[in-house]
Amino acid sequence: MNPMEWLTQTLAVVAALVAAPLFLGWINQCRAWLQNRSAPSILQPYRGLVKLFHKDAVLAESVSPLFRAAPYVVFAAMVTAAAIIPSTSTRLPFASAADAIALVGLFATARVFLSLAAMDVGTAFGTLGARREMMVGFLAEPALLMIIFVASLISATTALPVISEQLAAHSLGLYPSLAFTSVAFTMVLLAENARIPVDNPSTHLELTMIHEAMMLEYSARHLALMEWAAALKLFNYACIGFALFIPWGTAMGRAGPAALLLSVPLLGVKLLLAGAGLALIETVSAKLRVFRAPEFLATAFLFAVLGLLVHLLLGA
Repeated sequence: MNPMEWLTQTLAVVAALVAAPLFLGWINQCRAWLQNRSAPSILQPYRGLVKLFHKDAVLAESVSPLFRAAPYVVFAAMVTAAAIIPSTSTRLPFASAADAIALVGLFATARVFLSLAAMDVGTAFGTLGARREMMVGFLAEPALLMIIFVASLISATTALPVISEQLAAHSLGLYPSLAFTSVAFTMVLLAENARIPVDNPSTHLELTMIHEAMMLEYSARHLALMEWAAALKLFNYACIGFALFIPWGTAMGRAGPAALLLSVPLLGVKLLLAGAGLALIETVSAKLRVFRAPEFLATAFLFAVLGLLVHLLLGA
């Protein structure tokens, strides 16, 4: 393994850690602008994390070591996922140890630990949020796997960097199978990251919240790690979408330092457009009732299956 490969791997992880809160701040700013509200600073997520890291943690007497360990496990899972997603380059040494299916397993691991920690305290809100989170994950993971299967059939591999390279080598054009799966992926992204219409990240109403209900008992550094991990998850999903549907601009294969440096501002442009698009979707959408979420995710799965059938039957 040469130093260039270590450089690309380090750049990918550092870019994810730094850009994830900034990406979340950009989405919040765009939502405020679209709703004619005074927009918070784009650096607000950073300020929140710094403030939380300087506070003293308060834990319930009944919590087990699982509750204390969960923030570190969830954060580590999101950092590991960032290390194998080709955000700036496809030349990632860590990506050879895991494929896209293992990536889904990392997301599932984080979800399980987050849900178990929420139930560990024994509060009604934590258990409520954990059950709803597992319901969403149970329905979102098959749709995400189906999306990955479509891309793997096109590129004949399940390694995300190789999939990105294969799709980038194709001529620019409309592929119906990828068009259907891109719609499915957008719906899965919204559901998995607790965004409208499945969940509202800015609410604390006990009858509607999902993700926030599992975080109520955390404070200080534990809450900071959980919030940072949530921002990383949103960033990771965005980068998966870029790798599958907009792979151009990423340093491919054994590209030189110039291509690697160019990929960073291009990633920033993609994130700006994706953040504005997500804010627009959330602004024009209404929050669904909790028991309508299965219909939303079932529709995402059907779009992914439709993309698979289009590819198998028409080869497009």
